[in-house]
Amino acid sequence: MNSAHPDSPLLLEAEGIVKQFGSIVALNGLSMKLRSGEVLGLLGDNGVGKSTLLKILTGYLQPDTGTIRLDGEVVRLRDVQHARSLGIDIIYQDLALVDQLSIVENIFLNREATTSGPIRVLRRRAMRRAAEDLIERVGVKLPSLEQPVGTLSGGQRAAVAIARVVQTNDRVLLLDEPLAAVGVREAQTVIDVVRNLHAEGVSVIVILHNYGHVIDLCERFYIVRDGQIAEEGSVAGHTSESLIATVLATRL
Repeated sequence: MNSAHPDSPLLLEAEGIVKQFGSIVALNGLSMKLRSGEVLGLLGDNGVGKSTLLKILTGYLQPDTGTIRLDGEVVRLRDVQHARSLGIDIIYQDLALVDQLSIVENIFLNREATTSGPIRVLRRRAMRRAAEDLIERVGVKLPSLEQPVGTLSGGQRAAVAIARVVQTNDRVLLLDEPLAAVGVREAQTVIDVVRNLHAEGVSVIVILHNYGHVIDLCERFYIVRDGQIAEEGSVAGHTSESLIATVLATRL
């Protein structure tokens, strides 16, 4: 992938983020930066604070202390809806899809288009046309938008979840282990979808454990250790093996 220029403006910043759950310190003064138009990978073992950071960046959790900036301005992300209104949204590993509903129904779940007036009617044709455009935008081929999501492959399901998010939130896309439960072919589908969105200027933070996927998808990386950034760098020039060695070195 083409890297975001190092002089690209900072889009999203977290500075000195601390988050505790009782006696457990999940984040211990973590600071990170996302530039406009880049794909940033969060690496490291399970339980080191990566998912907690993403939940804070989407307003699901509130930091105990620390500062978040969007476009250089300090923001307090009150909740998930507030973060969405600012163009920040997240997709978790489970994708939060309803298997029995169709692709169109999942894309517009809790965001249905309706007519105005005292009696609201679903605008089914408008939703279908919009769903067709969204699926085309993410660049995945699906047999029918009326088929239940439960009949899709893992990669196709992830593409539907991404289409649902980017219909209204296309500035910052956060992905929490989107490739953990899919096969090789399905993983490539998700990688292609993220590449398509990146080409449109969407900025991405993604948690990955497969370092081959990091090489394929990311431009820059942070390694998280004990709730802090232990290492950061450019993916350029790395192999899967050298990235693994870099991560292992942070444990010493």
